[in-house]
Amino acid sequence: MASHVLSNARIVLPDRTVEGSLVIESGRIAEIQIGRRFVSGVDLNGRLLIPGMIDIHTDYLEKELAPRPESHFPLELAVHHMDLRAISCGITTVLSAARISGEHGGVLGSWTGDGLELARKYESFLECTKARHLIHVRWDTNFEPADHALGELRKLRNIGNLVYNENIPGERQFRDVEAGIRRQAERRGISIEAARKVMEERISKARSVNTRFKVQSALGGRVPLGSHDDTTVEHVIEAHQYGATLSEMPCSIEAARKAKELGMMVSMGAPNYYLGGSHCGNLSCADAHNEGLVDILCSDYHFPSLLAAVLKMIGDGTPVSAAINLVSLNPARHLGIDSETGSIEAGKSADLAAVETRAGFGAVSHVWVRGELTFHSGETRNRTEQAIVN
Repeated sequence: MASHVLSNARIVLPDRTVEGSLVIESGRIAEIQIGRRFVSGVDLNGRLLIPGMIDIHTDYLEKELAPRPESHFPLELAVHHMDLRAISCGITTVLSAARISGEHGGVLGSWTGDGLELARKYESFLECTKARHLIHVRWDTNFEPADHALGELRKLRNIGNLVYNENIPGERQFRDVEAGIRRQAERRGISIEAARKVMEERISKARSVNTRFKVQSALGGRVPLGSHDDTTVEHVIEAHQYGATLSEMPCSIEAARKAKELGMMVSMGAPNYYLGGSHCGNLSCADAHNEGLVDILCSDYHFPSLLAAVLKMIGDGTPVSAAINLVSLNPARHLGIDSETGSIEAGKSADLAAVETRAGFGAVSHVWVRGELTFHSGETRNRTEQAIVN
Protein backbone atom coordinates (compact mmCIF):
# COMPACT_ATOMS: atom_id res chain seq x y z
CA MET A 1 0.00 0.00 0.00
CA ALA A 2 1.48 3.37 -1.05
CA SER A 3 2.25 6.08 1.48
CA HIS A 4 0.21 9.26 1.53
CA VAL A 5 -0.11 12.47 3.52
CA LEU A 6 -2.97 14.26 5.26
CA SER A 7 -1.99 17.90 5.52
CA ASN A 8 -3.20 21.10 7.17
CA ALA A 9 -5.19 19.50 9.99
CA ARG A 10 -5.86 20.06 13.68
CA ILE A 11 -4.80 16.64 14.89
CA VAL A 12 -6.35 15.38 18.13
CA LEU A 13 -3.80 13.34 20.06
CA PRO A 14 -4.62 11.50 23.32
CA ASP A 15 -3.43 14.44 25.43
CA ARG A 16 -3.46 17.54 23.21
CA THR A 17 -4.40 19.00 19.83
CA VAL A 18 -1.67 20.02 17.38
CA GLU A 19 -1.63 21.64 13.96
CA GLY A 20 0.23 19.82 11.24
CA SER A 21 0.23 16.80 8.97
CA LEU A 22 0.04 13.02 9.16
CA VAL A 23 2.01 10.52 7.10
CA ILE A 24 0.40 7.12 6.44
CA GLU A 25 2.38 4.12 5.22
CA SER A 26 1.07 0.61 4.62
CA GLY A 27 -2.19 1.42 6.38
CA ARG A 28 -0.52 2.69 9.55
CA ILE A 29 0.35 6.06 11.03
CA ALA A 30 4.02 6.50 10.20
CA GLU A 31 4.63 10.07 11.34
CA ILE A 32 2.95 13.08 12.94
CA GLN A 33 4.55 16.23 11.55
CA ILE A 34 3.68 19.02 13.97
CA GLY A 35 3.55 22.48 12.42
CA ARG A 36 4.28 21.27 8.90
CA ARG A 37 2.11 21.60 5.81
CA PHE A 38 2.76 19.47 2.73
CA VAL A 39 2.11 20.71 -0.78
CA SER A 40 1.07 17.23 -1.89
CA GLY A 41 -1.47 14.93 -0.28
CA VAL A 42 -4.97 15.57 1.06
CA ASP A 43 -5.43 19.15 2.27
CA LEU A 44 -7.88 19.02 5.18
CA ASN A 45 -8.22 22.81 5.30
CA GLY A 46 -7.88 23.07 9.07
CA ARG A 47 -10.47 20.41 9.91
CA LEU A 48 -10.22 18.36 13.08
CA LEU A 49 -8.53 15.01 12.45
CA ILE A 50 -9.68 12.53 15.08
CA PRO A 51 -9.27 8.78 15.60
CA GLY A 52 -12.03 6.76 13.97
CA MET A 53 -14.73 6.42 16.60
CA ILE A 54 -15.46 3.09 18.30
CA ASP A 55 -19.09 2.38 19.14
CA ILE A 56 -19.35 -0.41 21.72
CA HIS A 57 -23.17 -0.49 21.92
CA THR A 58 -25.69 0.18 19.19
CA ASP A 59 -29.20 -1.03 18.30
CA TYR A 60 -28.89 0.31 14.77
CA LEU A 61 -28.85 -3.08 13.04
CA GLU A 62 -32.27 -3.87 14.51
CA LYS A 63 -33.67 -0.70 12.94
CA GLU A 64 -32.36 -1.68 9.50
CA LEU A 65 -33.71 -5.22 9.87
CA ALA A 66 -37.17 -4.23 11.08
CA PRO A 67 -37.90 -0.49 10.73
CA ARG A 68 -41.56 -1.35 11.35
CA PRO A 69 -42.95 -4.30 13.34
CA GLU A 70 -44.23 -6.00 10.20
CA SER A 71 -41.51 -4.86 7.79
CA HIS A 72 -38.59 -7.31 7.73
CA PHE A 73 -35.55 -6.82 5.50
CA PRO A 74 -32.70 -9.23 4.67
CA LEU A 75 -29.64 -9.19 6.91
CA GLU A 76 -27.23 -8.61 4.00
CA LEU A 77 -29.12 -5.46 2.99
CA ALA A 78 -29.31 -4.29 6.61
CA VAL A 79 -25.60 -4.78 7.30
CA HIS A 80 -24.60 -2.97 4.09
CA HIS A 81 -26.59 0.15 4.87
CA MET A 82 -25.74 0.16 8.56
CA ASP A 83 -22.08 0.00 7.57
CA LEU A 84 -22.43 3.00 5.24
CA ARG A 85 -24.32 4.93 7.90
CA ALA A 86 -21.64 4.24 10.51
CA ILE A 87 -18.77 5.25 8.24
CA SER A 88 -20.49 8.48 7.21
CA CYS A 89 -20.74 9.36 10.91
CA GLY A 90 -17.01 8.80 11.48
CA ILE A 91 -17.44 5.44 13.24
CA THR A 92 -14.79 2.93 12.15
CA THR A 93 -15.48 0.13 14.66
CA VAL A 94 -19.08 -0.91 15.36
CA LEU A 95 -20.44 -3.39 17.90
CA SER A 96 -23.97 -4.40 16.97
CA ALA A 97 -26.32 -5.98 19.48
CA ALA A 98 -27.30 -9.64 19.45
CA ARG A 99 -29.51 -10.64 22.35
CA ILE A 100 -29.07 -14.20 23.64
CA SER A 101 -32.06 -15.29 25.68
CA GLY A 102 -34.74 -17.91 26.05
CA GLU A 103 -37.23 -15.75 24.16
CA HIS A 104 -37.63 -16.45 20.46
CA GLY A 105 -40.24 -15.86 17.83
CA GLY A 106 -39.48 -12.28 16.85
CA VAL A 107 -37.91 -11.07 13.62
CA LEU A 108 -34.22 -11.90 13.30
CA GLY A 109 -32.33 -9.18 15.13
CA SER A 110 -35.27 -7.77 17.05
CA TRP A 111 -35.31 -7.66 20.82
CA THR A 112 -37.17 -10.99 20.97
CA GLY A 113 -35.41 -12.59 18.03
CA ASP A 114 -32.83 -15.38 17.97
CA GLY A 115 -29.66 -13.44 18.72
CA LEU A 116 -27.42 -16.49 18.39
CA GLU A 117 -28.59 -17.07 14.82
CA LEU A 118 -28.20 -13.35 14.13
CA ALA A 119 -24.61 -13.45 15.41
CA ARG A 120 -23.76 -16.45 13.21
CA LYS A 121 -25.20 -14.89 10.05
CA TYR A 122 -23.80 -11.46 10.85
CA GLU A 123 -20.26 -12.87 10.82
CA SER A 124 -20.66 -14.06 7.25
CA PHE A 125 -20.94 -10.50 5.92
CA LEU A 126 -18.13 -8.87 7.86
CA GLU A 127 -15.36 -9.34 5.31
CA CYS A 128 -17.14 -7.00 2.90
CA THR A 129 -17.75 -3.99 5.13
CA LYS A 130 -15.98 -0.65 5.18
CA ALA A 131 -15.86 -0.38 8.98
CA ARG A 132 -14.72 -3.00 11.45
CA HIS A 133 -17.77 -4.80 12.81
CA LEU A 134 -17.99 -6.85 15.98
CA ILE A 135 -20.84 -8.41 17.93
CA HIS A 136 -22.09 -6.92 21.18
CA VAL A 137 -23.67 -9.86 23.02
CA ARG A 138 -26.49 -8.99 25.42
CA TRP A 139 -26.79 -12.04 27.61
CA ASP A 140 -30.05 -12.59 29.48
CA THR A 141 -28.81 -13.92 32.81
CA ASN A 142 -32.17 -15.46 33.72
CA PHE A 143 -32.60 -18.23 31.17
CA GLU A 144 -31.54 -21.86 30.80
CA PRO A 145 -30.21 -23.96 29.18
CA ALA A 146 -27.16 -21.74 28.67
CA ASP A 147 -24.40 -24.26 27.95
CA HIS A 148 -25.23 -24.78 24.26
CA ALA A 149 -25.40 -21.03 23.54
CA LEU A 150 -22.09 -20.42 25.31
CA GLY A 151 -20.47 -23.21 23.34
CA GLU A 152 -21.71 -21.68 20.10
CA LEU A 153 -20.49 -18.22 21.09
CA ARG A 154 -17.00 -19.60 21.70
CA LYS A 155 -16.88 -20.63 18.02
CA LEU A 156 -17.53 -17.10 16.72
CA ARG A 157 -14.57 -14.96 15.66
CA ASN A 158 -16.09 -11.52 16.01
CA ILE A 159 -17.44 -11.27 19.55
CA GLY A 160 -16.41 -7.81 20.75
CA ASN A 161 -17.87 -7.91 24.25
CA LEU A 162 -20.68 -9.40 26.33
CA VAL A 163 -22.87 -7.65 28.87
CA TYR A 164 -25.08 -9.21 31.49
CA ASN A 165 -28.57 -8.06 30.59
CA GLU A 166 -30.90 -9.08 33.38
CA ASN A 167 -34.58 -8.73 32.49
CA ILE A 168 -36.52 -9.34 35.69
CA PRO A 169 -39.70 -7.20 35.52
CA GLY A 170 -39.74 -4.48 38.17
CA GLU A 171 -35.97 -4.10 38.34
CA ARG A 172 -33.32 -1.99 36.65
CA GLN A 173 -34.49 0.27 33.82
CA PHE A 174 -38.14 -0.79 33.83
CA ARG A 175 -39.17 -0.75 37.47
CA ASP A 176 -42.90 -0.12 37.10
CA VAL A 177 -44.40 -3.62 37.35
CA GLU A 178 -47.97 -2.33 37.22
CA ALA A 179 -47.30 -0.63 33.89
CA GLY A 180 -45.92 -3.93 32.61
CA ILE A 181 -49.01 -5.77 33.76
CA ARG A 182 -51.25 -3.29 31.95
CA ARG A 183 -49.24 -3.69 28.74
CA GLN A 184 -49.46 -7.48 28.99
CA ALA A 185 -53.22 -7.36 29.49
CA GLU A 186 -53.68 -5.07 26.49
CA ARG A 187 -51.30 -6.98 24.24
CA ARG A 188 -52.75 -10.40 25.03
CA GLY A 189 -56.36 -9.30 25.39
CA ILE A 190 -56.65 -10.71 28.90
CA SER A 191 -57.80 -9.32 32.24
CA ILE A 192 -55.53 -7.41 34.61
CA GLU A 193 -55.81 -10.27 37.10
CA ALA A 194 -54.72 -12.84 34.51
CA ALA A 195 -51.87 -10.60 33.37
CA ARG A 196 -50.76 -10.14 36.98
CA LYS A 197 -50.57 -13.91 37.44
CA VAL A 198 -48.49 -14.28 34.27
CA MET A 199 -46.16 -11.51 35.46
CA GLU A 200 -45.73 -13.04 38.91
CA GLU A 201 -44.85 -16.40 37.38
CA ARG A 202 -42.34 -14.77 35.03
CA ILE A 203 -40.66 -12.90 37.88
CA SER A 204 -40.47 -16.02 40.04
CA LYS A 205 -38.95 -18.07 37.22
CA ALA A 206 -36.40 -15.37 36.33
CA ARG A 207 -35.23 -14.96 39.92
CA SER A 208 -34.59 -18.69 40.20
CA VAL A 209 -31.92 -18.61 37.45
CA ASN A 210 -28.56 -16.80 37.33
CA THR A 211 -26.13 -17.85 34.59
CA ARG A 212 -23.43 -15.23 35.24
CA PHE A 213 -21.07 -17.86 36.64
CA LYS A 214 -21.45 -19.99 33.52
CA VAL A 215 -20.70 -16.98 31.31
CA GLN A 216 -17.61 -16.07 33.31
CA SER A 217 -16.37 -19.65 33.23
CA ALA A 218 -16.91 -19.98 29.48
CA LEU A 219 -15.85 -16.56 28.22
CA GLY A 220 -14.00 -14.74 31.01
CA GLY A 221 -10.53 -13.76 29.81
CA ARG A 222 -11.58 -14.30 26.18
CA VAL A 223 -14.24 -11.60 25.86
CA PRO A 224 -14.58 -8.32 27.83
CA LEU A 225 -17.57 -8.61 30.18
CA GLY A 226 -19.92 -5.87 31.34
CA SER A 227 -23.29 -5.27 32.95
CA HIS A 228 -26.26 -3.38 31.55
CA ASP A 229 -28.66 -1.01 33.36
CA ASP A 230 -27.14 -1.35 36.83
CA THR A 231 -29.46 0.51 39.18
CA THR A 232 -28.32 -0.37 42.70
CA VAL A 233 -24.93 -0.73 44.34
CA GLU A 234 -25.74 -4.44 44.73
CA HIS A 235 -26.19 -4.81 40.96
CA VAL A 236 -22.70 -3.43 40.38
CA ILE A 237 -21.10 -5.57 43.08
CA GLU A 238 -22.68 -8.72 41.66
CA ALA A 239 -21.53 -7.91 38.11
CA HIS A 240 -18.00 -7.18 39.30
CA GLN A 241 -17.90 -10.50 41.17
CA TYR A 242 -18.66 -12.25 37.89
CA GLY A 243 -15.89 -10.57 35.92
CA ALA A 244 -17.58 -7.42 34.60
CA THR A 245 -15.16 -4.57 33.92
CA LEU A 246 -17.81 -2.27 32.43
CA SER A 247 -21.03 -0.79 33.80
CA GLU A 248 -23.10 0.05 30.76
CA MET A 249 -25.80 2.71 31.05
CA PRO A 250 -26.11 2.70 34.86
CA CYS A 251 -29.56 3.94 35.82
CA SER A 252 -28.50 5.71 39.02
CA ILE A 253 -25.61 7.89 40.16
CA GLU A 254 -25.02 5.49 43.06
CA ALA A 255 -24.44 2.61 40.65
CA ALA A 256 -22.05 4.68 38.52
CA ARG A 257 -20.08 5.74 41.60
CA LYS A 258 -19.78 2.17 42.80
CA ALA A 259 -18.57 0.99 39.41
CA LYS A 260 -15.80 3.58 39.42
CA GLU A 261 -14.91 2.69 43.01
CA LEU A 262 -14.45 -0.94 41.93
CA GLY A 263 -12.23 0.07 39.02
CA MET A 264 -14.84 -0.59 36.32
CA MET A 265 -15.34 1.63 33.30
CA VAL A 266 -18.69 3.39 32.87
CA SER A 267 -20.38 3.77 29.49
CA MET A 268 -23.29 6.13 28.83
CA GLY A 269 -25.40 6.89 25.78
CA ALA A 270 -24.42 9.82 23.58
CA PRO A 271 -28.09 10.72 22.88
CA ASN A 272 -28.57 11.10 26.63
CA TYR A 273 -25.88 13.80 26.74
CA TYR A 274 -26.83 15.52 23.49
CA LEU A 275 -30.55 15.70 24.30
CA GLY A 276 -30.00 16.79 27.89
CA GLY A 277 -31.18 13.64 29.66
CA SER A 278 -32.34 10.04 29.51
CA HIS A 279 -35.49 9.39 27.46
CA CYS A 280 -36.41 6.79 30.12
CA GLY A 281 -35.96 9.16 33.05
CA ASN A 282 -32.80 7.42 34.27
CA LEU A 283 -29.38 8.85 35.14
CA SER A 284 -28.38 11.96 33.19
CA CYS A 285 -25.15 11.48 31.26
CA ALA A 286 -24.28 15.14 31.88
CA ASP A 287 -24.64 14.70 35.64
CA ALA A 288 -22.46 11.59 35.59
CA HIS A 289 -19.89 13.27 33.31
CA ASN A 290 -19.73 16.37 35.49
CA GLU A 291 -18.83 14.11 38.40
CA GLY A 292 -16.07 12.43 36.38
CA LEU A 293 -17.91 9.10 36.15
CA VAL A 294 -18.12 8.61 32.38
CA ASP A 295 -15.34 6.78 30.51
CA ILE A 296 -17.09 5.85 27.28
CA LEU A 297 -19.88 7.23 25.10
CA CYS A 298 -21.81 4.90 22.79
CA SER A 299 -24.39 5.71 20.13
CA ASP A 300 -27.04 3.47 21.78
CA TYR A 301 -29.71 3.97 19.10
CA HIS A 302 -28.52 6.99 17.06
CA PHE A 303 -25.16 7.01 15.21
CA PRO A 304 -24.96 10.80 14.59
CA SER A 305 -25.23 11.53 18.32
CA LEU A 306 -21.78 10.06 18.99
CA LEU A 307 -19.87 12.90 17.32
CA ALA A 308 -22.53 15.50 18.13
CA ALA A 309 -22.37 14.71 21.86
CA VAL A 310 -18.57 14.91 21.87
CA LEU A 311 -18.61 18.32 20.20
CA LYS A 312 -21.30 19.50 22.61
CA MET A 313 -19.09 18.37 25.51
CA ILE A 314 -16.20 20.36 24.07
CA GLY A 315 -18.49 23.38 23.78
CA ASP A 316 -19.51 22.84 27.40
CA GLY A 317 -15.88 23.02 28.51
CA THR A 318 -14.51 19.48 28.32
CA PRO A 319 -10.95 19.48 26.89
CA VAL A 320 -10.88 18.33 23.28
CA SER A 321 -8.67 15.26 23.79
CA ALA A 322 -10.61 14.15 26.88
CA ALA A 323 -13.89 14.32 24.96
CA ILE A 324 -12.53 12.49 21.89
CA ASN A 325 -11.01 9.78 24.09
CA LEU A 326 -14.54 8.89 25.24
CA VAL A 327 -15.34 7.61 21.75
CA SER A 328 -11.94 6.31 20.70
CA LEU A 329 -9.11 5.41 23.09
CA ASN A 330 -11.27 4.48 26.09
CA PRO A 331 -13.59 2.09 24.21
CA ALA A 332 -10.49 0.59 22.54
CA ARG A 333 -9.07 -0.07 26.00
CA HIS A 334 -12.30 -1.74 27.10
CA LEU A 335 -12.20 -4.01 24.04
CA GLY A 336 -8.48 -4.71 24.43
CA ILE A 337 -7.63 -3.33 20.97
CA ASP A 338 -5.91 -0.11 22.04
CA SER A 339 -2.50 -1.31 20.82
CA GLU A 340 -4.01 -1.46 17.32
CA THR A 341 -6.46 1.45 17.14
CA GLY A 342 -8.27 4.12 19.17
CA SER A 343 -5.79 6.99 19.04
CA ILE A 344 -3.57 8.91 16.65
CA GLU A 345 -0.13 7.56 17.48
CA ALA A 346 2.75 6.36 15.33
CA GLY A 347 2.52 2.65 14.58
CA LYS A 348 -1.25 2.35 15.03
CA SER A 349 -3.75 1.56 12.30
CA ALA A 350 -4.71 4.67 10.35
CA ASP A 351 -8.37 4.68 11.42
CA LEU A 352 -9.23 8.36 11.11
CA ALA A 353 -12.03 10.84 10.55
CA ALA A 354 -11.81 14.45 9.36
CA VAL A 355 -14.48 16.61 10.95
CA GLU A 356 -15.82 20.06 10.19
CA THR A 357 -17.67 21.57 13.13
CA ARG A 358 -21.03 23.16 12.45
CA ALA A 359 -23.74 24.61 14.64
CA GLY A 360 -24.90 21.83 16.94
CA PHE A 361 -23.08 18.93 15.28
CA GLY A 362 -20.06 17.84 13.27
CA ALA A 363 -19.96 17.05 9.56
CA VAL A 364 -17.60 14.22 8.63
CA SER A 365 -15.79 14.92 5.36
CA HIS A 366 -13.33 11.99 5.14
CA VAL A 367 -12.90 8.62 6.84
CA TRP A 368 -9.97 6.23 6.58
CA VAL A 369 -9.89 2.63 7.82
CA ARG A 370 -6.48 0.96 7.88
CA GLY A 371 -5.25 3.88 5.79
CA GLU A 372 -7.82 3.38 3.03
CA LEU A 373 -10.21 6.22 2.24
CA THR A 374 -13.65 4.69 2.83
CA PHE A 375 -15.77 7.84 2.87
CA HIS A 376 -15.55 11.28 1.30
CA SER A 377 -18.47 13.65 1.37
CA GLY A 378 -17.38 15.35 -1.85
CA GLU A 379 -18.12 18.79 -0.43
CA THR A 380 -15.95 21.75 -1.35
CA ARG A 381 -16.33 24.80 0.84
CA ASN A 382 -14.32 27.98 1.05
CA ARG A 383 -12.89 28.76 4.46
CA THR A 384 -10.18 30.92 5.98
CA GLU A 385 -7.26 28.60 6.68
CA GLN A 386 -5.31 29.01 9.90
CA ALA A 387 -1.63 29.86 9.52
CA ILE A 388 0.59 26.84 10.11
CA VAL A 389 4.28 27.19 10.79
CA ASN A 390 6.34 25.14 8.28
